[in-house]
Amino acid sequence: MAGSIKKNSKVHQEYIEAVDSSNRPLAVLPRAEVHRQGLFHRTVIVLVYDRDHRLLIQKRHRSKSLYPGRWDLSATGHLKAGESATDGAMRELREEVGVAPKALRLATIINGSSETNFEFIYLFNAGRVKFSPSPNPEEVEETMFIDRDDMESLVSEFPDILTPGLVYFWRRQLLFPRL
Repeated sequence: MAGSIKKNSKVHQEYIEAVDSSNRPLAVLPRAEVHRQGLFHRTVIVLVYDRDHRLLIQKRHRSKSLYPGRWDLSATGHLKAGESATDGAMRELREEVGVAPKALRLATIINGSSETNFEFIYLFNAGRVKFSPSPNPEEVEETMFIDRDDMESLVSEFPDILTPGLVYFWRRQLLFPRL
């Protein structure tokens, strides 16, 4: 079963693939169950930059179950069952920040571990966009572009307002590659 099933007008149950420690599919389960059991699964993160090479970050909506109201990377999300990483990345960009670049570049794949909440993370780079984001108000409270120096200050002085994923990728020096 791919995608979401509507239970009522506000609640969706997403089905994602649980995978083994080598990233091979095992089963399709509700996302909540995959998280409850601590199973390996796949997610995507897309980095978007402006013409000045500032990174787009988003403030997660306060209704989110994980890290509500915290600043996060440009677009993030789980891959739906049967969905390719590239298709999932493009979907998340459209759904969260209303951005649809011509192409994405896969920067790296981070292996699932306890440090990544058992997520195999496909990190994409959308490059420099020439248009403004149009955030989905149900997903994102606000967005802003931030440069390397300001990001360094945020991570060192205010880590509690950031998602662990943002901090994780900053510490691995993956947020400001040469474009």
